[in-house]
Amino acid sequence: MAFIAFLIIFPLVAAAALALFHSESARRVIVLVAGFVIAIVSIAFIVVALPAFGGRLILIEFDSEIIDHIGTGITVLIAVVVLYFAWRYKNFWAGIIATIQVVLALVVETLFAHELDVPFGLYFDGLSLLMTFIIGVIGSGICIYAIGYMEDFQAHEPKGARDRRPMFFSLMFVFLSAMYVIVFSNNLIWLFTGWEVTTLCSFLLIGFTRTEEAIRNAFRQIIMNMAGGIGFAIALYCCTAWLHTASLVEFIAYGSMAAPGAAVVAVFLAFAGITKAAQMPFQTWLLGAMVAPTPTSALLHSSTMVKAGVFLLVKLAPVFAACEVPSIMVMLVGGITFMLCSFMAISQSNGKRVLAYSTIANLGLITACAGVGTPEAVWAACFLILFHALAKSLLFMCVGTAEHHIGSRDIEDMDLLFDRMPRLARIMMLGIMGMFIAPFGMLVAKWATLVSFVDTGEVALILILGFGSAATFMFWAKWLGKLAGIAGSPENVELTVHKSEWGTLLLMAVLLIVACVLLPLISLVIVEPYVASVYGALGQDITSDNLWIASICVVFVVVVLFGSFGSPRTRRVKVYLAGVGEDHDARTFRNSLSGITTATARNWYMEDFFGESRVAPIGVWASTIVMAVAAILAFVGVGFGVTPLM
Repeated sequence: MAFIAFLIIFPLVAAAALALFHSESARRVIVLVAGFVIAIVSIAFIVVALPAFGGRLILIEFDSEIIDHIGTGITVLIAVVVLYFAWRYKNFWAGIIATIQVVLALVVETLFAHELDVPFGLYFDGLSLLMTFIIGVIGSGICIYAIGYMEDFQAHEPKGARDRRPMFFSLMFVFLSAMYVIVFSNNLIWLFTGWEVTTLCSFLLIGFTRTEEAIRNAFRQIIMNMAGGIGFAIALYCCTAWLHTASLVEFIAYGSMAAPGAAVVAVFLAFAGITKAAQMPFQTWLLGAMVAPTPTSALLHSSTMVKAGVFLLVKLAPVFAACEVPSIMVMLVGGITFMLCSFMAISQSNGKRVLAYSTIANLGLITACAGVGTPEAVWAACFLILFHALAKSLLFMCVGTAEHHIGSRDIEDMDLLFDRMPRLARIMMLGIMGMFIAPFGMLVAKWATLVSFVDTGEVALILILGFGSAATFMFWAKWLGKLAGIAGSPENVELTVHKSEWGTLLLMAVLLIVACVLLPLISLVIVEPYVASVYGALGQDITSDNLWIASICVVFVVVVLFGSFGSPRTRRVKVYLAGVGEDHDARTFRNSLSGITTATARNWYMEDFFGESRVAPIGVWASTIVMAVAAILAFVGVGFGVTPLM
């Protein structure tokens, strides 16, 4: 209990300190100390909790009317803030949706929820511990990375521009606190409060630069996610009025038995999770978030916000296994998103946009696993969450650092990055390989996903996974090939990278390697016990000798990649251009007609086939229809007595 309270409250204290002290030196100290403390306490909590956990769900007896009132006050305050910005920027829809959501939330809390007692307000299990690591270590690492990055960011601002970094860092730590509330709250009202705090923080961070594009994208995010908040509020109403509980654990137990009305609650909770996880048709808000500074992108895509969405969906997996309508909805939306967003990533040359589409696609795969709801699918989903968080946070920070030093985030401008920023290029290559190459953990998790799909006999999902994975291989391989190209001797521009950036990048790289090497152990100690506690037993022995073999192979790959890391004795040779070289530094050679040709290496982006304007409408309409039909079927089932109310 003490650890959980500390992890929720301490980031708020750090946020308040950052808002009060505006000097550069004070901010650096506060962020460093707070980041290290949160990471250390998170790890300490995991170490202490593991023996108590022992594969069981641990409910913590804690209930407080004061916290209930605070949660209600925060919900109202969020609505007031959104209404203020909606009035200020003349955004009619944001104001309307914020009003509807707060009215629904207040109705549920005052008329139904206040009569329900949730004595065990907090809990933790294996998935909570996994998320604690992601939030505490990766999230706080991103905050530390932001110290140096935001110094460069402010240096590039127009002269006399207002320094808004105190607000930026405060919001980052509030984000971490809200995520801990989501992960540890058994009381659905408290969970909803944390849910809405992350929505507001994202809105303010995306609109940080105050440009027209940033404001437009921030409002797109708030509209879509508050629509998901309305879905959450409807689910709360159905759960409290029909099932007479405001406990997440109790609802999952009812849903696992296909209790009357549970399918309706599951559909609307799933809708909330789908919006938060930026699944189609809501993928545009996460793409628009790219306008924010890179630490915001890394935080949203790896350890917070979108992970809150898939966290809720994976928690609901036992309900999906028992309730067909929400299960089909979640499987189809996740599958469609995975395949189509993987296709669209092929057509992108902007590095951050590729990462965004890859994030949405991988979240789609996690969503589909949750929809399948089998023990093997949940096992795969847990590792997809872990390895995606590690690799994607690393890649976003690499792209941000590269952009500040080469002046571009375009993949085609990363030609010769191995010469210009040799250490960064190696780290970026590690992150890319971690996303799609054997024997890294992400591919192992995808293989487990395929096995779980095959076991369920879902042919459509198997085809979606096959085509989506092929597209994934294509866009990652293109980028990896561009980074691996070595020619010429351009100036090394990575000498001015801040220590805070190097420290975080190396930390994430090491964590990715360690997680891959220790995958079987993580499975044995955390993930398998969690799955067993939910389903009673595993369908098969997941941790086989093959996983340990893969772990050993990871070590060899890393040795090859970093064997000459920082070595000054690397021998350089002239570039071989399959012809008579003319100017090796300029990469020109004499062609077969005795003319001079410049060697170029540009990727094929296939815009005519996989461009956003061609592919996105298909996914938007398909996902919208699937969710609309699922909601109708769920309510029809209640109306016709298929799932009679309690």
